[in-house]
Amino acid sequence: MSLIRVLHPGFQTTIQDLGRFGFAHLGISASGAADALSLRIGNLLVGNKEGSAALEMTLLGGEFEFKESCVVALTGSDFEPRLNGQSISLWCSHTVPAGGHLQLGATKSGARCYLCVAGGFDVPLTLGSSSTHLLTGLGGLGGRTLKKGDILRVKSPAHPNLKPKTIDDRFVSAFHGEHVVRVTEGIQSHYFTNVELQQFYSSAYTVSEDSNRMGLRFTGPKLAHAHDSEIVTEGTPLGAVQIPKNGEPIVLFVEHQTTGGYPKIANVISADMHFMGQLRPQDSVRFRKISFEEAISLLHEQERFVQSMSRDLME
Repeated sequence: MSLIRVLHPGFQTTIQDLGRFGFAHLGISASGAADALSLRIGNLLVGNKEGSAALEMTLLGGEFEFKESCVVALTGSDFEPRLNGQSISLWCSHTVPAGGHLQLGATKSGARCYLCVAGGFDVPLTLGSSSTHLLTGLGGLGGRTLKKGDILRVKSPAHPNLKPKTIDDRFVSAFHGEHVVRVTEGIQSHYFTNVELQQFYSSAYTVSEDSNRMGLRFTGPKLAHAHDSEIVTEGTPLGAVQIPKNGEPIVLFVEHQTTGGYPKIANVISADMHFMGQLRPQDSVRFRKISFEEAISLLHEQERFVQSMSRDLME
């Protein structure tokens, strides 16, 4: 087992995996990595199972001291990582020597960077997951963000003699797509007139400073409801695009409330949720409607790509 000391926690650094499922009836959403695709790829680069616990850093990265030698990978957004003062690359594995110092700064691209370590972080499972759910204080390290002086335990790696791994530019270029969010039709889309629907799909929306892991709030053209502004409270899925009374969209995110009473005009497709996890305040996006069949096909395509990458990295 290895130990890592937190010298500086960064802005909002938490332990995350792929989330806990099956507890919506208790008011607990899945949580997990905001950009699950980056977490999965990072874990594959260090020889872990895709869902192993990793660190999620938001907007500003942390500083860490490694007590023992460890293999790591950084994925997601570029936080200008430096190992013992030297710049290192994302999307590949690195060996950190005993006593090594890893420092990350402010983001240069998206919102979140992931630090995956060979073996994965050793934290107790809460309702079957290591993910930190900040809203309820469940999971991770005491259900909270990291703080200075925390000691993180790392499990023994399954592949202790892992060779350095990297991925090709195909994934990196696919990862940084255009700022277009693909959505399917929402269950209350009929609450909006054709004019309002056209406005929603033709307008640019800006990510608000009020956004967090519970929901991404957008500013832009306001949408009026053709019916009463609220509905009978019902279950709310990840990625639902709600239109509250002020007429500006909210995309329910990884720590979303499990029920809600605002009409849902659309739902972000599963294959684009990783992109939502990389949106920063003031980023601009447009929503584009596609069919359910297209959404399923895109998810299958993404999964085939990840599994192909997994096979390549295991060779």
